Amino acid sequence: MSHFGKNIKRIREERQMTLQELAVKARIGTNSLMKYEEGEKIPDTPTVLKFSTVLDVPASTLLEDRTPAS
Repeated sequence: MSHFGKNIKRIREERQMTLQELAVKARIGTNSLMKYEEGEKIPDTPTVLKFSTVLDVPASTLLEDRTPAS
């Protein structure tokens, strides 16, 4: 799973949104959203910005690596 995928799923779940709710609000297909969350598909910049707007978080938050340093 990509950093973006992990972050989008975590934030979506924190907001208590279903895949379908986020997909509708971001105006993308549910299958595409599942592929983003699973790291099978990498979003383009406009798509990242859509998620940023819908989830009310900076785009950088969606793209950051939140894994702890070893």
